[in-house]
Amino acid sequence: MTKYILAHDLGTSGNKATLFSENGKLIGSSVYSYPTDYFNGTWVEQDAEDWWEAVCITSKELIGSLGINPIDIAVVSFSGQMMGCLCVDKSGNPLRKAIIWADQRAQKQVAQIEEFITQKDFYHIVGHRNTASYGIQKLMWVRDHEPEIYEQTYKTLNAKDFIVSRLTGNFYTDYSDGNSNGCFDLVNLKWSDEIIEYAGIDPDKLPELKPSTFVAGGVIKKAAEATGLAEGTPVVIGGGDGVTASVGAGSISPGKTYCCIGTSAWITTASEKPIFDEEMRTVTWAHVVPGLYAPNGTMQTAGGAYNWLKNTICQYEIHEAEVNGKSPYDYMNAQIEQSSVGSNGVIFLPYLLGERAPRWDAGAKGAFIGLKSENQRGDLIRSVLEGVTMNLSIILDILRKHMDIDELLVVGGGAKGAVWRQIIADINNAKVIVPNLLEEAGSMGAAVTGGVGVGMYKDFSIINQFIEINHVHTPNTEAVLAYQPIKKIFDNCYFALKDVFAID
Repeated sequence: MTKYILAHDLGTSGNKATLFSENGKLIGSSVYSYPTDYFNGTWVEQDAEDWWEAVCITSKELIGSLGINPIDIAVVSFSGQMMGCLCVDKSGNPLRKAIIWADQRAQKQVAQIEEFITQKDFYHIVGHRNTASYGIQKLMWVRDHEPEIYEQTYKTLNAKDFIVSRLTGNFYTDYSDGNSNGCFDLVNLKWSDEIIEYAGIDPDKLPELKPSTFVAGGVIKKAAEATGLAEGTPVVIGGGDGVTASVGAGSISPGKTYCCIGTSAWITTASEKPIFDEEMRTVTWAHVVPGLYAPNGTMQTAGGAYNWLKNTICQYEIHEAEVNGKSPYDYMNAQIEQSSVGSNGVIFLPYLLGERAPRWDAGAKGAFIGLKSENQRGDLIRSVLEGVTMNLSIILDILRKHMDIDELLVVGGGAKGAVWRQIIADINNAKVIVPNLLEEAGSMGAAVTGGVGVGMYKDFSIINQFIEINHVHTPNTEAVLAYQPIKKIFDNCYFALKDVFAID
């Protein structure tokens, strides 16, 4: 009898429930959106009860629509948004809305930690910079501004950890989400007593750390009734979404590297030790795979920059697409092919929302540089894809200082375009591999983690059975050579304009 894995991917915009058969085939999926509250400039919150409702609805819908017997679901596992802070009481009930990853209110708390430890020393403990994005700084904010909530807090959880607690009644987090709390000893895979002391946080308010494959318990009766799952179904805690995606993209052994191009974009590899960059341009996550780490660099605006271009400059392409029943990107990509390597001298800096890796400059701005009277629309359009890719190539070059990387698997919505994929191959001088499922890396990673957790699979290499390759792009030698000096010009342009960007 066929057994199934139910994977939930709790993102920022909603939850995606996906059912896989034990042989790695995608059976079906269900998506349920939930709102996000943006206010006070930099504050961003979500209601954890919306997460739970989304899990309940998508589970029931998926089981019902596919006619699956709940007892045939061998395990439930998770991928979830990271770097959040949800305060719950001893019964697991939220005490306030969750402060999610995008929230930047905890700037004073970052400064409090900096009174005791330098950025560099913090980075070498956690693998990340001390910033307001992480969980410990957010919990410090709750302590400082909502002391009554802080006092009542039994545990602080991330999204998937909250759902696991609802399903099982137990409070755990995995190493990857522990890492996203910003008070995690990356080398020793435990809470950092040093940083917790500097933060002035009660360590008992942090959940117990476990491997991503840990079985947190079975689905309790109340949760079974709410979700349609069978009582006692094993629940594997899974990992943070950025790291479960590494599994889903096949990055499960040293040097296996992938690039995800969504609204934002990142490049992640796998290594046996953390990679510490002297300039702290990249970060390192604890991997879902035991014994590995996931060195990473994430930029702010990738597909988002291309979408911005479409909405602001490519109104003609939008009109033509509506008239002819096509995508605006079809017309944009056709014009890119009329341009040349280097966009006929146009450089685009893709810093529309500041930048994380490799710049770590919240004040960075976007720019078209080098425009001449002979430039065409296609040059501008191509320059956006080149600019995003050259920014990512700086991240890849940092990782390449520590290991050989000659191929990239690409996932995400941006990987749909063959033109962009070839640009990625040429700028990075790397073979680009394209799987058949471009937007299921997180779900597949969670599914495999669950399967390993309950012994369905011997190890994570089973992901190779899930991934089917559709296309391969090899770098064009002439284009590779042409891009080398352009990459240097791109880098120089940012530094030349850095002081200009500081002017509001």
